[in-house]
Amino acid sequence: MDLEIYDKTKDGVDQKHIDLVEDVLQFASKALDLKDNTEMSVTFVNNDEIKEINSKYRGVDRATDVISFAIEDGEDDFPLIMDDEMAAEIPENIGDIFVSIDKVAEQAEFLDHSYERELGFLVVHGFLHLNGYDHMKQEDEDVMFPLQRKIMDDYGLKR
Repeated sequence: MDLEIYDKTKDGVDQKHIDLVEDVLQFASKALDLKDNTEMSVTFVNNDEIKEINSKYRGVDRATDVISFAIEDGEDDFPLIMDDEMAAEIPENIGDIFVSIDKVAEQAEFLDHSYERELGFLVVHGFLHLNGYDHMKQEDEDVMFPLQRKIMDDYGLKR
């Protein structure tokens, strides 16, 4: 998977945490059997910026831990005629995730587990949203949460 990671935090994100995000998302990508040329981005922000994003795009005036913006690729403006091999080479951008590093620290402390576990959990959660998983209805939650737990456990970020 082609993953771009951006750091817009005040103090900067430690390289080991950037590497963790890269690694866990590559792992999750393989778990979902995504094409190698799938594209997405992760942007690290602080509470102030994620609150702004949350307010502007979701109408919620508070900081949150992670926000996912999926690219819903519907019908194109014009049809392309190509064989399966050509179509497989076209990258698919699934969207963008914004993670509040402040919330990662707050929630890790509150939940009494590691910063790394919380960071991994949030990016996997956001990643699943980018891939069409949701938890707004019980039947959707019954699919998303066990998958999220399996990816986390198989990767080694258990509770």
